Amino acid sequence: MMKESRGELAYAVNGQDVPVAGASHLRCPQCGEVVLRHEEARRLREHAFERYRRDYGLLSAADIRSIRERFGLTQGAFAELLRLGSNTISRWESGRTVQTAALDVLLRLIRDLPGSLDYLREHAA
Repeated sequence: MMKESRGELAYAVNGQDVPVAGASHLRCPQCGEVVLRHEEARRLREHAFERYRRDYGLLSAADIRSIRERFGLTQGAFAELLRLGSNTISRWESGRTVQTAALDVLLRLIRDLPGSLDYLREHAA
């Protein structure tokens, strides 16, 4: 019989296991198997993403949305400029995935360097 438990679990973010302390889960006392209910899995993912962003100094989902909106781009148009899949921007902005450090740098260049978006329009599209 599974028992309610709380402890450190790891969640993979961009290929790296990110430890999350105090994660609620069910654990089998005999074999140690861990089972997460839907809400527990969602919270584990969110906390892992938050920690990963904090640890690596990455832009937040709201920051990414702000950059895109500042230039009046749709998610699809922004993804095309960055040569990304059509749903990637949506996933970043909703917090369902985390951008890599390299793409975070590109997003910061677009935000902070005048003319960078024009350059992308000219050379990347």
